[in-house]
Amino acid sequence: MIESRDFDFENRIVAPEVIKQDSIDDIDVGLRPKMLSEYIGQTKAKENLSIYIEAAKKRGDVLDHVLLYGPPGLGKTTLSTIIAHEMGTNIRTTSGPAIEKPGDLAALLTNLQDGDVLFIDEIHRLSRAVEEVLYPALEDYSLDIIVGKGPAARSIRIDLNKFTLVGATTRVGQLTAPLRDRFGVVLRLELYSKEELCDIIMRSSVILGIPCDKGGAMELASRSRGTPRIANRFLKRARDYAEVMGNGRLTRDIVKIALDRMEVDELGLDNLDRRFLKMIINGYNGGPVGLETLAAAIGEEAVTLEDVCEPYLLQLGFLARTKSGRCATDLAYNHLGITKQQSK
Repeated sequence: MIESRDFDFENRIVAPEVIKQDSIDDIDVGLRPKMLSEYIGQTKAKENLSIYIEAAKKRGDVLDHVLLYGPPGLGKTTLSTIIAHEMGTNIRTTSGPAIEKPGDLAALLTNLQDGDVLFIDEIHRLSRAVEEVLYPALEDYSLDIIVGKGPAARSIRIDLNKFTLVGATTRVGQLTAPLRDRFGVVLRLELYSKEELCDIIMRSSVILGIPCDKGGAMELASRSRGTPRIANRFLKRARDYAEVMGNGRLTRDIVKIALDRMEVDELGLDNLDRRFLKMIINGYNGGPVGLETLAAAIGEEAVTLEDVCEPYLLQLGFLARTKSGRCATDLAYNHLGITKQQSK
């Protein structure tokens, strides 16, 4: 059996979400591109978006409402700022959980200037009451507010400036159909290729002033799980090893040393991912095994394993979900260097 221990999920180095190690100064130093021409990857989404923006500018109209969805860390927030910059307008940023009451949304909408972009992250977490207020704002650029209570209550309609709502979500299936249907532009962001991530790392290294070889950048890219946020995080952590153990330059060898010490292997799996797979293989002969049983054996919460570990392992084909439970695939055995005879 594998020894269980607590795991620091808030600072998990391969987490696609923002963690404590990520610096808010990244925006200040210019890691986020400001123009579509500077944005690397997402070719299909970028090409379509450029056409929509150009057409809206030619008509002198606002861009239609945009829904961006896909795994975290792929650049949805960055694209929202690019949309505002390309349209020559301001952007207001908030998130679904932050808009608790219809009045909160009304305050945001009434303060928007003509053509402004309102970016709502995690839009699937908007409450139903807030959504109801949002519908007429998206369709008619108006706001219906109830003033007073009881028999004295009356409805007041407030006209809003035309604006563009950019919604971002990692769980598009949790959006209600009425809200999803009000977006004229729906774009899915895909995981990045190694070559695209290598270009992103080389760009970031220049901006941050980190000397980096092409080989070092490709090594970082291959372990970044297809996610630019993780790639930039690895870049800054590998810099520390290069300054202490090398001459300050990121080469393939120094990157390997750095990521090996951080327990991130050549496919981007960390210690928790490997513990998860090894428990299935060594503890339960490759499965099937229930998620609750796995969680108890590893010493972690079942919902944490399902949300944190499983998505990437499923993408790699290392894990299979069946009605009977989770199973490790042959690809997982090969990656971990375990034969099926050894696991019995």
